[in-house]
Amino acid sequence: MTLPALFRPLELGGMTLRNRITIAPMCQYSAENGCMSDWHLIHLGQLALSGAALLTIEATAVVPEGRITYGDVGLWDDASEKAMERVLNGVRAWSDMPIGIQLAHAGRKASTEKPWLGGKQISADRQNGWRTEAPSALAFAEGDDAPVEMSKERLIEVRNAFAAAAKRAARLGLDFIQIHGAHGYLLHQFLSPLSNRREDEYGGSLENRMRFPLEVFDAVRAAFPADRPVTMRLSGTDWVDGGWDIESTITPCKALESRGCAAINMSSGGLDPRQSIPTSPGYQVPLARAVKQACNIPVVAVGLITNYDHAEAIVATGDADLIGLARGILYDPRWPWHAAAHLGAQVEAAPQYLRSQPHQFRGLFKSK
Repeated sequence: MTLPALFRPLELGGMTLRNRITIAPMCQYSAENGCMSDWHLIHLGQLALSGAALLTIEATAVVPEGRITYGDVGLWDDASEKAMERVLNGVRAWSDMPIGIQLAHAGRKASTEKPWLGGKQISADRQNGWRTEAPSALAFAEGDDAPVEMSKERLIEVRNAFAAAAKRAARLGLDFIQIHGAHGYLLHQFLSPLSNRREDEYGGSLENRMRFPLEVFDAVRAAFPADRPVTMRLSGTDWVDGGWDIESTITPCKALESRGCAAINMSSGGLDPRQSIPTSPGYQVPLARAVKQACNIPVVAVGLITNYDHAEAIVATGDADLIGLARGILYDPRWPWHAAAHLGAQVEAAPQYLRSQPHQFRGLFKSK
């Protein structure tokens, strides 16, 4: 019997993935001063038993000012590193799933309330708020405080903070790094002409707007062990006329490939409240397809991929090499099990769970 495409192994930057199902980084807004809590142990622990190929820790700020909310995870000092080490030790005691981290800076979208408390920006003069920073002094939404335009000296500091966090990630034994260049956060803000109005070498032309994100990638790649992959997440479009689009995206993707980027994770939107997104199952897959056709490194497709046959088709047709699950795997933490049962494949399962195997799907589980 031919193995379904979704469950074929894949080499990714020196890692051998068991299948093509990845767990995307998902913010939990449950840290204290950047330090992971028991919630993260429970959350990541259950996902690490899901049968997916790899797990990515949520957007992790490289400086305190780079957090989306005051509840975001960070990796900027010894305390945040130690807290993450504790969580990782707990997860690794029961799972050998590769675990990576998404390093991030929220830029002008920082200093906000937790989503379930409204998600609005918190001004610097209020509790849990701080002054945001960005490529240009342009507020994200009407009524928000304008960010401080980052000086060249500050760009160097933030670039070095990404590298320092990468070194901490290496000490923690994390298997890969994903750099967050999507969803309207700092690196995406540099890329898009809607948010980058600089008049120096970091603004204006596409080449200039790409400069800082590529400098960050180079710094992280140099700081992280050469035998472990560094990947990047990008928004393929702002969904706003005159903004970032998929044609623009291809250029930095090719530049990243030449610099040793191991994979591109294709998402979209998040930069401008005027965005008009035609959401439907797989609505971002054409963005992944365009990058896949232009580059020779693995591409991850994300966005409303919930149906097993749909996920199989995305990989089988070559639109992308892997799929990323986020909300779908929060709703169904055993999605890879169910996909394997549906498609006639196998997943690894903890021996404690082997007896849950339905009789009609004998052979579904491979014991660890």
